[in-house]
Amino acid sequence: MSGLMLRRLGLVMEPEPGNPQEIEGVLNPGAVRGPDGHLYLFPRLVARGNYSRIGIARVIFDQDGDPRGVERLGVALEPAAEYELRPDGGGCEDPRVTFVEPLQRYVMTYTALSSAGPRIALAISEDLLHWERLGLATFESYRGIDFVQVDNKDASLFPVAIPNHAGKPQLGLLHRPLFPGTRPEETARQHGARALDLPRESIWISYCPLPSAGRIPPHLGLFNSHHRLAAPVATWEQLKIGGGAPPILSRHGWLIVYHGVEQLAEPDVDGRHLRYCAGVMVLSKEHPRKIRYRSPQPVLCPELPEASRGPRADIVFPTGIDRRDDLGAPDRFDVYYGMDDNGIGVARLDVPAVLPPRVAAGMSISGGVGSRPRLTRRILSHTR
Repeated sequence: MSGLMLRRLGLVMEPEPGNPQEIEGVLNPGAVRGPDGHLYLFPRLVARGNYSRIGIARVIFDQDGDPRGVERLGVALEPAAEYELRPDGGGCEDPRVTFVEPLQRYVMTYTALSSAGPRIALAISEDLLHWERLGLATFESYRGIDFVQVDNKDASLFPVAIPNHAGKPQLGLLHRPLFPGTRPEETARQHGARALDLPRESIWISYCPLPSAGRIPPHLGLFNSHHRLAAPVATWEQLKIGGGAPPILSRHGWLIVYHGVEQLAEPDVDGRHLRYCAGVMVLSKEHPRKIRYRSPQPVLCPELPEASRGPRADIVFPTGIDRRDDLGAPDRFDVYYGMDDNGIGVARLDVPAVLPPRVAAGMSISGGVGSRPRLTRRILSHTR
């Protein structure tokens, strides 16, 4: 196992009985400290028909300082914009929330689900209770890839400006584009083994120019300088990898808790052959396109009974992270994650003073789409 492991602290939120907004699940929350110092979660609340809202909840801690529950405060975003609506409903899904220092605002990145498919949308707030939409993220085309027309998910922002490919400080965005040919309904029809172009089911990083000093724009600028940060390489992430909790600075660099998906020999309770686990990457503080460490094994998998009871078993899906300096433990982080699309768990991560010996040189693949490592395997249907 990896030298970096998550230790479960328990269940913090599950669907409220009798609440129609949560009848199909509570999952995949953003997490951030508010201006008042309290920790707030922004869970995806799923009503009947997969109609998703983004809620607001304040985390309740026990006498030892560990999270033990939440106080529901309402809804942050209800599907309302054209890019969030479908004829049969709509969706604001899987938020990540970051306090972006150059903007002096909280920025939420979330998946907007419309008839066009999933896209990355953004909203901004000063107090976490009132949110203003910034619209869909816009992307410059790259090497013949039109990001505007590509489904996209799992987006999160760096909290400070980071150097782009030319060393210029800009806003950095992690995201997972779903390129043509890699969608679940496409790959599921391909029986037998096939060669997979790994760079196309990966974590990408893109950059956006900073707004003028003191000016909060009605929308962020064009994301460009696209770079494939990491692709699936280990068995536990053989189907794909995607962003998880937003990047947060640790003693070793930018810490990213991400998700990987593998094929199971036996189907889960819903007949799916998939397992979602969490992994860890550490990016260089000075050059975030460089991976300093990547966990060779998952740091958290859905092995406990409470993580195998929902409509989709075998899912650990990290989306929120909270630095716990208040407990006097250096580089302790609490990671909030979706449990089988039916609840929210939290686990503790203690980053050691020295990184484990197995580093990026043996694990990561980085580079543009011109680099094409290949792996032969059978692909089964997956939904995220």
